[in-house]
Amino acid sequence: MPASKVWVTGLTVGAIAAVTVLAVQANQGPHPKASAARPTASASASGHSQPTKSAAPAAVPADSGSGRRIVYSVGQKRVWLVDASDKADRTFAVWPGTVSPDPGKYTVSVRKDATTGSDGVAIENIVYFATKSGLNIAFSNAVDGSSPPPAAGKQTGGVRMGKADGAALWTFGTTGTKVRVVG
Repeated sequence: MPASKVWVTGLTVGAIAAVTVLAVQANQGPHPKASAARPTASASASGHSQPTKSAAPAAVPADSGSGRRIVYSVGQKRVWLVDASDKADRTFAVWPGTVSPDPGKYTVSVRKDATTGSDGVAIENIVYFATKSGLNIAFSNAVDGSSPPPAAGKQTGGVRMGKADGAALWTFGTTGTKVRVVG
């Protein structure tokens, strides 16, 4: 056997032995465990924190009626899209404006693809369902996915959500869909 083949074979055997020793040592050490908990908040491009995502979906509030509906909990800052069998198809946290609707029964009255919100932010998937203090109350999401806090001293009736949640609510919340607001 030529010397170069012996040299290459020796290096290969040595490398395999070294990798085997390191693998055995690594297997005997501590092992990291993946956390089941999801982060509770993250910063968006605007610096405003994102809604909290919980590991287990929140239960539909008991006092939210029955049948196919959108449920909005002002206190929990959360929306549920509930099917006809009273099962939540989707739930997500929202960022309410400065004016919240009173608890009660509403209906989706108007939908608009896109506009500029009263806070100057470009919004889409706008689903109007109530009025209060002369303001229209609607679900929507910012076109750029941001979640800016309401402008200081400005009254806003938008209930904002992330883009994917806005698209889901837009698809679910056709004109005439029931909306139930709870405390």
